[in-house]
Amino acid sequence: MAPGARRVVVCHEDVVLADSRRCIRVLETSHPPVFYVPRGDVRMDLLARSARSTHCEWKGLASYWSLVGLGRALEDVAWSYEQPEAPYAELAGHMAFYPGRLDSCTVDGEQVVPQPGGFYGGWITGEITGPFKGPPGSAGW
Repeated sequence: MAPGARRVVVCHEDVVLADSRRCIRVLETSHPPVFYVPRGDVRMDLLARSARSTHCEWKGLASYWSLVGLGRALEDVAWSYEQPEAPYAELAGHMAFYPGRLDSCTVDGEQVVPQPGGFYGGWITGEITGPFKGPPGSAGW
């Protein structure tokens, strides 16, 4: 985990959902990074907690968030760790977004490419090289 000053912007239908230079960048083995945006920099009025939850053996219980404020709901576009495990305590109060479920996610103006497979939420930029976990046949890494 590393705090960063890069500008992260998340948009859908020309509406800015998040805009921050105070994100936490998380790197995991075989994954591109994920940027966790402080809730103070997220349009929480456009998100609603969904019924979905999952458990990460390192970070703890993940809650999911749907985009509800733009006319039609988009399920599970973001996730958070409300009470993360101790090594990831800094993630409390932050949101992460799936770049493949929204129109635009950028890092310092560069459009990110979603991590393959749809399950993981990694953000691939020009500085990141794979291979990455996510596409068919990669689950056994």
